[in-house]
Amino acid sequence: MKATHLQQAETIEETLLGNAVVPFTNYGEHHYSIKEIKPESQMPALFDKEIIISLSDTVQDITQIQNSFLSVVLTANIQLDDKFDKIDESYKDGLVLFVGLKPGSNLGREYTIYHRGKIIDGSLQNDATTESFIYNTIKPKSEKNNRKHIRSLYENIHNFDTSACGTYISMGEIEELIGNQTAVPYTIPIRFRISIQLEDLLIFSAFTDYTNGLLGDLKIKFKINPHAFVFCQMNPKISMAKYYTMNKDELLGSSKQKLMDIDLMFRNWSFKFQYTKQFTQLGCTADLITGLHAEPLTESGLKNLICDIKPVTMSIKNYVITEVTANMAGYKATDACLILVRQFYNQRPFVVPAQRVEIWPFPTSATLTGI
Repeated sequence: MKATHLQQAETIEETLLGNAVVPFTNYGEHHYSIKEIKPESQMPALFDKEIIISLSDTVQDITQIQNSFLSVVLTANIQLDDKFDKIDESYKDGLVLFVGLKPGSNLGREYTIYHRGKIIDGSLQNDATTESFIYNTIKPKSEKNNRKHIRSLYENIHNFDTSACGTYISMGEIEELIGNQTAVPYTIPIRFRISIQLEDLLIFSAFTDYTNGLLGDLKIKFKINPHAFVFCQMNPKISMAKYYTMNKDELLGSSKQKLMDIDLMFRNWSFKFQYTKQFTQLGCTADLITGLHAEPLTESGLKNLICDIKPVTMSIKNYVITEVTANMAGYKATDACLILVRQFYNQRPFVVPAQRVEIWPFPTSATLTGI
């Protein structure tokens, strides 16, 4: 009996193929397109407001979830406890901070998915940032920097890669924005443009081509997590070299002293200048370069480079969401294709996947039964 049962059983590959939906193809009679969908929620949206936006459109019969993303623009008031006013004029525009997100999908604090106006059972997620962090640890590195404003890898932001999900702000800009403020912490506005790739959300990881023309509209309702933002000090030698390259003509036409100061920095930068070389969450403290100047050593003009590093706390006070767009890739399909899809779902039930991460904290100490 056992041998007979094994002979009748299908292999795992055969079982998967037998239950898989063959990807829908464009037969050449229609064109692929990207549809920009505006939110149903009122814009701009103030602090802690929910955003509701559709993820499909009647213009497209097939929505390509794997190629679609949300674009979010927001202005945040960032607070910090240092003016960075002890940096020589020669270096202010070349020393840069990065403020943003590691993956853009960390931006969501909670979300709910709607299908034909009804909440998908099991889709409510109240800790989407943690879910995103856990899910992105298993994604291949090659998938983490292939689109603009999607994800900030620490090594990439120093090269000013377009995949960086955040904004760069120089010490000169910070000092200018602080202006005449005297109360600590100082507040400055920073504008962010963030892309959230839909397949980076765990609930959409099982989707590829979604036949919204037959199965109905999908919507997402989400809230922003202001505590998901991070910041870091850019590598001063790289950011200064970038500044010099982009402003070379202007610098050559300016005072000779500025060029000499920049040259002094390149020649005298020391590994002893130990600032925090990692991302730090907003609301926490990191060791940043707060002062950089050339100090005369001799009357002949010989100078030494002095770098001041001290703890600086950056936090987010509030934010305003000014723009949200769902950029949905998709295409029209032929009638014959849609008939085949309809026949397929007449024979099998349609299921919208709903999945989430369950978090079980480790005990703080070893137990008798083990962990």
